[in-house]
Amino acid sequence: MVRRYFGTDGIRGLANKVITPELALKVGQAAGIVFRNGEHRHRVLIGKDTRLSGYMIENALVAGFTSVGMDVLLTGPIPTPAVGMLSRSMRADLGVMISASHNPYDDNGIKLFGPDGFKLNDEVELRIEDLLDSDLTQQLAKSDDLGRAKRIDGVQDRYIEFAKRTLPRDIDLSGLRVVVDCANGASYKVAPDGLWELGADVISIGVEPDGFNINKDCGSTDLGAITRKVREMRADIGIALDGDADRVMIIDELGHVVDGDQLLAVIAESWKTDGRLSRPGVVATVMSNLGLERYLHSIDLELVRTPVGDRYVLEHMRNHGYNVGGEQSGHIILSDYSTTGDGFVAALQMLAVVKRHNKPVSEICHRFEPLPQVLRNVRYASGKPMESASVITAIASAEKKLGGGGRLLVRPSGTEPVIRVMGEGDDKVLVEQAVNDVIEALTKVAA
Repeated sequence: MVRRYFGTDGIRGLANKVITPELALKVGQAAGIVFRNGEHRHRVLIGKDTRLSGYMIENALVAGFTSVGMDVLLTGPIPTPAVGMLSRSMRADLGVMISASHNPYDDNGIKLFGPDGFKLNDEVELRIEDLLDSDLTQQLAKSDDLGRAKRIDGVQDRYIEFAKRTLPRDIDLSGLRVVVDCANGASYKVAPDGLWELGADVISIGVEPDGFNINKDCGSTDLGAITRKVREMRADIGIALDGDADRVMIIDELGHVVDGDQLLAVIAESWKTDGRLSRPGVVATVMSNLGLERYLHSIDLELVRTPVGDRYVLEHMRNHGYNVGGEQSGHIILSDYSTTGDGFVAALQMLAVVKRHNKPVSEICHRFEPLPQVLRNVRYASGKPMESASVITAIASAEKKLGGGGRLLVRPSGTEPVIRVMGEGDDKVLVEQAVNDVIEALTKVAA
């Protein structure tokens, strides 16, 4: 399947180079045409994060959607999961999030959601791509059928109430000192306000967006600032969101990082105890630590692995009836509530466990000892290095070396000419030897 515009999470690239006003206009027109079904007034809801380029892309999208007869509802800065939720609850025909997630400010992207609140499937994305490269003049709306655009108020409050309702009624966060890092991004209002309304003593950082500082030295991809603040304020917990708040990382009261694998373990065990798991297992990617798999097995839960990418996790969850899934990077999908990863809701679920057991976060969130994991990359100029006989032999030998006490993953990157090699196991020295053997074989054929 050849994709010209869509990647694994919408359309993304350098603002005003890849994501241009012309492209955004065409996306609005093409997506509007695809979702223009029936005689009713169609409408699209558009949210964004805090990047400077969001203004440019937002206005171009508005022009595109209104030109094909769709009314536009503009929310301003709001988390990606809120766009999925609001698109469904407000009966929009389409939802759009303008964001490049955890990327620097000069990147941006366009994520599309259907009326059910889920990101679009491959088939629909390909239909939109076909229209992007065609002449749409004859499919534009007549002059008296053009759409209207307006900004809507109160959507941040609606999302906060939605997130709070995912908690049991008897849970409040009184007595917890919480540092929240909003990455100067889309959650800079909703996350601190929501935590405060639940009773927490809130210390907020990364809540002064200026168009340039989103994800800069803050947020879930740079944990230095929040770790220092947790220690400085003697806080009980730190919650670090990324630029569009679809992922989260936790800092315990000792300043230690709690990643997505540990969060999955905490939530899965809690939901199992409460009888809330729709199936006895969790969906994660091939990158999740073997320690998570062993821990889940010890409490009679399975770990189902998918390719890297939250869309693959969600696809498997929907197809096979799981309601807990996610990635080591902090994308946590709780499908009873959200149609995509929701960092804030995941953090609230974990806080509920902390309050219920009245134990420190360091105890609650350290369910297993991660196995040593070694990651290496090899860049290649051309060809298919993984099909080389010497590489195939090296991989087989490395897997045999690790045996049942470890795991080896060799895969090409989906975005650049790089082969990624990951090994993990009980013996770190053995893991490093196995990974290095594969790297050596790849390097010889990739040169």
